[in-house]
Amino acid sequence: MENVELIEEITDGNLKPGVIEAFLEELPSKALNFGMKVLLCILLFLIGVKLIQFVRGMLRKSMEKAGAEEGVRSFVDSFVKAALYILLIFLLLSWFGVDTASIVALVGSAGVAIGLAIQGSLSNLAGGVLIMLLKPFKVGDFIKEDTHGNMGTVTEIQIFYTKLSTIDNQVVVLPNGSLANTSLTNASGNKERRMDVQVGISYSADLKKAKEVLFSLLEENEHVLKDREYRVFVDELADSAVILNMRCYFAQEDFWEEKWRMTENAKLALDEAGIEIAYPQLDVHVRQDG
Repeated sequence: MENVELIEEITDGNLKPGVIEAFLEELPSKALNFGMKVLLCILLFLIGVKLIQFVRGMLRKSMEKAGAEEGVRSFVDSFVKAALYILLIFLLLSWFGVDTASIVALVGSAGVAIGLAIQGSLSNLAGGVLIMLLKPFKVGDFIKEDTHGNMGTVTEIQIFYTKLSTIDNQVVVLPNGSLANTSLTNASGNKERRMDVQVGISYSADLKKAKEVLFSLLEENEHVLKDREYRVFVDELADSAVILNMRCYFAQEDFWEEKWRMTENAKLALDEAGIEIAYPQLDVHVRQDG
């Protein structure tokens, strides 16, 4: 207030003798007090950051002991982190002399504009809450979202975004709002997964022998779930081949490795049995008249 009065006196030309001298004398002490206040504020901020990290660590350990899913732990940790940092900033502003009530009132009065500006973030926040409540997937699941075809293993479920790790080890960041409002495929939703390996054999090949060879591969594979149906059947009579389908079930963790192995073993077994694997071909008949 003294500084404001001094400026007004200088502006109005009503400067009293000795006012400038008094102001200059007080300036170093005021600057020192302000600097000390800023340094103390920075110190309190650093202490607050450490306390927030401590609280988050305690919360994570508590959720781990309670057996909470990784996605729930990640979401709650992100939410608590944001809330505590907002609280810390408001406390520092209040301690620094800023009227936080005025700031809250200003933010409230501008709520419509702010809501329009961050409607995407609010949608993602609501989507994150829905994912936590409905649990269409969890951390560790392999999913494919149908809008853009992104697929991968879920590594994190945060407040606004979900992270996927793709097969080729890239990271895909998807907004929770989009995930909550689109159809998706959760390949890890069940403990077991069906495998279909199709093989095309020549029309001249011994069909029964080919089925026996392929069926023996299913019986000899210890990872095939024998309590589920497994069979070899004619799936299609195609233009250039008889399509045989090897169908069985594997545990989720064995699926891809066994699919690749069964595909290779089918080729090797049919070659060893002398059964020709068909390929597209065209027979041309030439007729001569007269």
